[in-house]
Amino acid sequence: MSETKFKKGSQLFALARKKADVLGIPQEKNTKMADLICRIQEKEGHSPCFQQRQVCSQHSCCWQASCKAVMSSD
Repeated sequence: MSETKFKKGSQLFALARKKADVLGIPQEKNTKMADLICRIQEKEGHSPCFQQRQVCSQHSCCWQASCKAVMSSD
């Protein structure tokens, strides 16, 4: 069984910034990573909840591997 690879820290933030650019989401210099990812989630049609929930049912969210939430079986 292979482990899911996930990014964290500066690698995750760089990925979020790149994705935000592609989606046309404005970025300010002091934007926090979690806030930026929440904006991306919202733009993609998901709940803006990165690292804010204990259990998540957003199975198609691309941030789930780096989020602290446990995926529900729904």
